[in-house]
Amino acid sequence: MREKIIDIITEIASDSGWEIVANLNDDTVLLESGLDSLGFAILVARLEEELLYDPFSMMDEPVYPRTLGEFVRIYERYSS
Repeated sequence: MREKIIDIITEIASDSGWEIVANLNDDTVLLESGLDSLGFAILVARLEEELLYDPFSMMDEPVYPRTLGEFVRIYERYSS
């Protein structure tokens, strides 16, 4: 899951001309990764297309992940 998410982040950045931090890891703060709010929305939409679920719409209480690790864990938690 982690590799898929990082691959999609890299593709979005490349397609949009955004510069992503060199070493994305669990501690990378999403808002400092190079993706802005639009990039984050595109990432969630692309993941929903590929994984066929959106964990953020499945949550009882919405959470905004602060780090890449938190983001990955959300997707892992809600995977089927």
